[in-house]
Amino acid sequence: MDDHTRDPTVEPPAGTPTGWDPEAGRWDHATLRRATVHGVACYNAGAYHESHDCFEAEWYNYGRGSTESAFCHGLVQVAAGAYKHFDFGNDDGMRSLFETALQYLRGVPNDYYGVDLLAVRTTLTNALDDPAVLEGWQIEIDGEAPVATDADFAYAAGLEE
Repeated sequence: MDDHTRDPTVEPPAGTPTGWDPEAGRWDHATLRRATVHGVACYNAGAYHESHDCFEAEWYNYGRGSTESAFCHGLVQVAAGAYKHFDFGNDDGMRSLFETALQYLRGVPNDYYGVDLLAVRTTLTNALDDPAVLEGWQIEIDGEAPVATDADFAYAAGLEE
């Protein structure tokens, strides 16, 4: 664990997903978990730009080739692809971003930091053929699909400062 990714205020997960150290009782990278919780909630609220920002800001903490970097970069692409689809009706742009997301997410554990990445990869793959599968789809973390609250939006807004 790196000093820049520590945050003792980040809550433990439901279960023991990859990234949680049950023996130490902490996340390997707590700031990654915090960004993931906020980023997923923003995505599920249709706030794709804010979701993108949550993952992008955390992505810069990790070097190229790390699982953390691939995870963040992949979810940046997911949010950007959804933004293209829902806000601009640009499904060719969405497909390009989702194809890149799938490349980044290949090999990342299915339960990484609590996110159901198997469902994410499945939905992205299906959306390449039928973008309509994105309608109503939400990302799950710890078995739930949270929707952004004021705290999630405040976190995302704080990243711009």
